[in-house]
Amino acid sequence: MHYLDYNEKQAHGTADLPLAYYYVDEHHPRYHMPFHWHKETELLRVLEGQLRLSLDDREYMVSAGELIYIGEGVIHGGEPENCIYECAVFDPQPLLMHTHAVRRYLYQIQRRQIQILMRFTKKQPEILSCAETLYSSLRKKSSGWEMTSLGALFELYGIVFAGEYYTPCASRDNAEGRLQQLKPVLEYIELNYQNPITLDDLSRLAGMSSKYFCRFFRAVIHRTPIDYLNYYRVERACYLMAAEGISVTEAAYHCGFNDSGYFVRAFKKYRNMTPRQYMQRLGKSG
Repeated sequence: MHYLDYNEKQAHGTADLPLAYYYVDEHHPRYHMPFHWHKETELLRVLEGQLRLSLDDREYMVSAGELIYIGEGVIHGGEPENCIYECAVFDPQPLLMHTHAVRRYLYQIQRRQIQILMRFTKKQPEILSCAETLYSSLRKKSSGWEMTSLGALFELYGIVFAGEYYTPCASRDNAEGRLQQLKPVLEYIELNYQNPITLDDLSRLAGMSSKYFCRFFRAVIHRTPIDYLNYYRVERACYLMAAEGISVTEAAYHCGFNDSGYFVRAFKKYRNMTPRQYMQRLGKSG
């Protein structure tokens, strides 16, 4: 999954079947999940270990076997802890809303009249069973997998409504408005991480004072703005070294680190290893 695009523009699946599957382990170039959002819905299941996941202004420690529902436009990011996870990403509108009988349910989600529970555990075994059917179908892609996968999604939503695994959306206009103010900040970091970026630049984009912006950003992202900027730069450098095969020095300068020593220190802070050790784990020379 293209976790390095904040407003993710990658097409998931095909125009005919907008449904895609991703398996993510420590060897995946986007194993760590910088904050991003997309117009599609995402079902994320942890297979091993734990994933510290932030969804808008909430934080969860997700354990093996648990399922997370991530709705359209939700800002999310995560830090894996010896974790393997898998994701199904889909667009409900073209995929599921073909008949009025279905649309009248899914419109409640689309129009933000209700909020589906974000976390499902062994307390909701029927939901986890549907998820298992879905992921198994997407992994194996046996003959007829498309119908099996769609059936699992329809059944999952049916269970959500039958079991009332949702809450009416309370008025959160102010909170949602504040979250919307973070999106141009994240987009700016994505587009300009190679260049110098100051706290004033970011707070100005959010329309907040620097002091308030720091407090608000940390409350949602769980890092200070500059700490997150450096984290993103390191993650981008990891991606470039893993996926595009550029050298450690090239990655450092491409990602806004003009001091190689500072790059090494920042890399060790966020990845608990040096850039060259990271390259060695990838089986590449630096």
